[in-house]
Amino acid sequence: MFTLLSRSAGLKKFASQYGMRQNGFARRFIAGETIHEAIEVARTLQARGLLLALDYLGESVSTIAKASAAAREYTRLTEVIEAAGIERNISLKLTQLGIAIDRATCVDNLRRILEPAKRHNFFVRIDMENTPYTEATLQVFETLWQLDFRNIGIALQSMLLRTDQDLRRMNELGARVRLVKGAYKEPASVAFQQKADVDAAYVRQMRLLLDHGTYPAIATHDEAIIKETRAYAAERGIANDRFEFQMLYGVRRDLQNQLVAAGYRVRVYVPFGQEWYPYFMRRIGERPANLWFVIRAMMREK
Repeated sequence: MFTLLSRSAGLKKFASQYGMRQNGFARRFIAGETIHEAIEVARTLQARGLLLALDYLGESVSTIAKASAAAREYTRLTEVIEAAGIERNISLKLTQLGIAIDRATCVDNLRRILEPAKRHNFFVRIDMENTPYTEATLQVFETLWQLDFRNIGIALQSMLLRTDQDLRRMNELGARVRLVKGAYKEPASVAFQQKADVDAAYVRQMRLLLDHGTYPAIATHDEAIIKETRAYAAERGIANDRFEFQMLYGVRRDLQNQLVAAGYRVRVYVPFGQEWYPYFMRRIGERPANLWFVIRAMMREK
């Protein structure tokens, strides 16, 4: 349902009008529409002892020109982030760089971002999108890895049936993996449909990452899985600095603070940009409590 709503032109118009006001309902999950707003949020998070990953929102561009423009904007953003003195860690989607139009163009655009990022010590995480792009995303990642860009990581979704194999594939490379449950609606032919099955897959893959991965990112707000991760790391003698937890901006801030206080590394994904509506709708769809928060905020807008 929320995937369909994310494509609604009427709802997007309403959201654009009200959502990003100073106290707008989208501000809970979106740091702002500009890089300067995101930097101010990032500084606040760093002051709380949190690590950062800035995510310039945008996906599914329709032309090569738009994909090239996105690559140029990312290059500009890295310069602004460097000048601001905040942590140099960014996130991107390959459909924003043209993978759905022409894979070679996507590779070229990603390389244009990675070259200055490598010179200036940025880490770049490639987010995973829905299953039509899973294999292509991994292939593009491996292409850049073989070109000696090691300042990159990948996200894998535990809900997909193929992820155990993909995880081993990335572990063999020595690539840094961000493990997420997955926020896209996928058919039973490619993905687990029951939460219990997704959770079981996540725990199994978390253990594989802690045992054999390279500085894995355990990205979840699920307290039971976080507890399982902490227990497994302690049991195996895995130090807190060999992995990190990751969470989304505006989600479970209490839990973020608890983990930092307990001595764990916690990275917060900080999304920003004018194309925030599809991302926002996925966050609402993931957790009913998020929907009630937005409804209350929207009623205040009336």
